[in-house]
Amino acid sequence: MLWVHRWDRRAFGRRRHKSVEVEDMLWVHRWDGRAFGRRRHKSDVHTAEPLRVCVTGAAGQIAYSLLYQLAKGDVFGQDQPVILILLDIPVMMGALGGVAMELQDCALPLLKETIATDDPKVAFKDIDLAIMVGAMPRREGMLRKDLLKANVKIFEVQGKAIDEVAKKDVRVVVVGNPANTNCLVMSQYAKTIPKENFSCLTRLDQNRAQAQIAARLNVKNTEVRNVIIWGNHSSTQFPDASHAKMTNGDSVTERVSDDNWLHGEFISTVQKRGAAVIAARKFSSAVSAAKAICDHVRDLWNGTKEGEWTSMGVISDGNSYGVPDNVMYSFPVRIKNRKWEFVNGLSVSDFARSKMEATANELVEERDTAFQFLSTE
Repeated sequence: MLWVHRWDRRAFGRRRHKSVEVEDMLWVHRWDGRAFGRRRHKSDVHTAEPLRVCVTGAAGQIAYSLLYQLAKGDVFGQDQPVILILLDIPVMMGALGGVAMELQDCALPLLKETIATDDPKVAFKDIDLAIMVGAMPRREGMLRKDLLKANVKIFEVQGKAIDEVAKKDVRVVVVGNPANTNCLVMSQYAKTIPKENFSCLTRLDQNRAQAQIAARLNVKNTEVRNVIIWGNHSSTQFPDASHAKMTNGDSVTERVSDDNWLHGEFISTVQKRGAAVIAARKFSSAVSAAKAICDHVRDLWNGTKEGEWTSMGVISDGNSYGVPDNVMYSFPVRIKNRKWEFVNGLSVSDFARSKMEATANELVEERDTAFQFLSTE
């Protein structure tokens, strides 16, 4: 049988002539019940086992920018086929069918199959990676307590489903806000998945900070590395350039040579960047968020480069910086073989300590509020 694209939970195929070998056919795309295929050139063959990648909130604007990058090899490499599983709520299934059609129309050789569903147990079945973009957004007049309560319900259902049907070595990346606490809540319900397998996105903040420094110095973004985001993906986050380096080894703080800017405008610009984007375009960040997700997952899958680290929200247990246990706090980490470790031994000034404690206090308060709504089942 040929593999097919599908969006309505049904799998279809047609018998191939016995003279046609499986590796001689392109994976086929479908959404409307018809299967198509053409002869595959030998150079097109991808022998790696396909990764099963689930994206939630898949009909939304971030996913719209993200899915193409995941499917075309930007993240996992040009020899790694993928199966994309798209999860959204029932009312979005029509739009999700349109997303599936567009993925089909891209004719991507690495995209083996697309599955769209509103059932978490279908979406998370045997997956290697979950990218949790979907969450309840904060509406006008909504109290933060109400926002946390609504998201606990969402991530309880999804956490239990991942625990039941996903691979036990699955990696879970939470993007939907409040990302740090949503990530912690989900890990509470996925009891058989190691907490170390859960992370949340602060790479967007890191990229923003890196870009601000590069613009200040009038250099390429790639010439700045090892900027740190400490804490919560919120307005209390602490963008820290004190350990950042230029690619030639120069200290960023020495090159900038302006502590007032580094301790003031730089921090506030990064902290408020998301709100500034919303004010300007009336929608939250999408392209930059999708790119940051790809950066996060690429490092998670392939490891960080020698001499570099990245920022991501991870479980704080056992850290050396005095952050309370059992919160998902953004730290600098190094990654190898899909396992992260804290970057320990970095000096922390009194100024930095006060910022790190403020964002930790917010995360503890969020955790304690959210945990009031945890189900005991």
